[in-house]
Amino acid sequence: MDPITLGIIVAIALIVLMAIGTPIAFALGGVSLVALLYDRGLPELTYFGETFFDRIAEFGFVAIPMFILMGAAVASSPTGRDLYRSLDLWMGRLPGGLAVSNIGACTIFSALSGSSPATCAAIGKMGIPEMRTRGYPDGVAAGCIAAGGTLGILIPPSVTMIIYGISTETSIGRLFIAGVMPGLMLAGLFMAWTMIACRLAGGYNNPMAQRAERMKQTVKENVDANLKALVRVLPFLAVVAGILFALYGGVATPSEAAGVGAFLCLALAILIYRMWRVDPIKLIMRDSLRESVMIMLVIACAEVFAYALSSMFITQTVAGAIADLEVNRWVLMGIINVFLLVAGFFLPPVAVIVMTAPILLPIILAANFDPYWFAVILTINLEIGLITPPVGLNLFIIKGIAPDISLRDILMGSLPYALCMVLGILLLCLFPGIALWLPNLIMG
Repeated sequence: MDPITLGIIVAIALIVLMAIGTPIAFALGGVSLVALLYDRGLPELTYFGETFFDRIAEFGFVAIPMFILMGAAVASSPTGRDLYRSLDLWMGRLPGGLAVSNIGACTIFSALSGSSPATCAAIGKMGIPEMRTRGYPDGVAAGCIAAGGTLGILIPPSVTMIIYGISTETSIGRLFIAGVMPGLMLAGLFMAWTMIACRLAGGYNNPMAQRAERMKQTVKENVDANLKALVRVLPFLAVVAGILFALYGGVATPSEAAGVGAFLCLALAILIYRMWRVDPIKLIMRDSLRESVMIMLVIACAEVFAYALSSMFITQTVAGAIADLEVNRWVLMGIINVFLLVAGFFLPPVAVIVMTAPILLPIILAANFDPYWFAVILTINLEIGLITPPVGLNLFIIKGIAPDISLRDILMGSLPYALCMVLGILLLCLFPGIALWLPNLIMG
């Protein structure tokens, strides 16, 4: 059987398994095992086990559970609530100010947690009910939180950037800083659309609802409360700034910086918010362990899947076919973007990166594209997958937070933000310096 036909059969089998609800890791591992047995026979089982464990034995992957623990400590504390209150004070007077402040809160919380689902859940639990109380349309309330949550995998420290760096052997510090300006650009685009959507809807910031809410406290009490909330958030922001400084300055490796950051965030959560009881700490550890194991299992199985495709020459055949396309390099980039977009519709970001980054990187380099710029392009494509069906993880998180909002309203409210991300990709293609200027300035 030729590699292309075999690749199509493998892809169909993988899609069928995921469609019937098989966990991503088990689907990848099961398809890989059957394909290897078909192609190589029983002796290949030895290499299956070796490949599975060798990949996740890399020391660089220690950074992943540490950053997840750091994010869990922040997400499980009232940090998101304090951040939300503070930004509402400063941005509340803008058109659609409360929705804009939610996106600002998502942007900053992304830097604290490094996780899109955690950002979406932490800010959404407070932001969506408050926006609906003040008269915001359901679509705007749900869409801005779903889109703002996607910034968690782009703004550093980002777990997906760590996985990309390890998979492609590129500098994780440079990858982190390459995501800063594009992340802020997307946040700006989200805020601009939110203000436009609120004006078009005409029902934002219901004056009576606002007046009734604000009369509960005097202006001075409101300002004092929000400033105190901001003071409680500043130490966490200082930890993130310290981590980035340690990485960019060459003071510490990603694993060392992640370990120190996790310890400091956990200690701050305990000291500032008085989380002395065993139950909150147990919850943080449980959530961190659960997400870490899930990600590492997906990485291991995706590596086995990539090994199976390579052993059957499927990877080489597809890469060669793409490389042999006699087209303009921007047409090639367009084809790759469509491929990544479709992959993001069905697979989580971690699986897409582990499976595709090592394959696509030689093609990107051959077409004279920068690998750090491409990491940002890839990540934004995967962000779109977080707010689009059929998987759309953030959509289902919003549905869990506000079950009385229909999935259709959540989706329709999120789609304009997906178009903002497409615009962001176009801007990065026209002006690559948006991603490359800052890392070149800081790291040379």
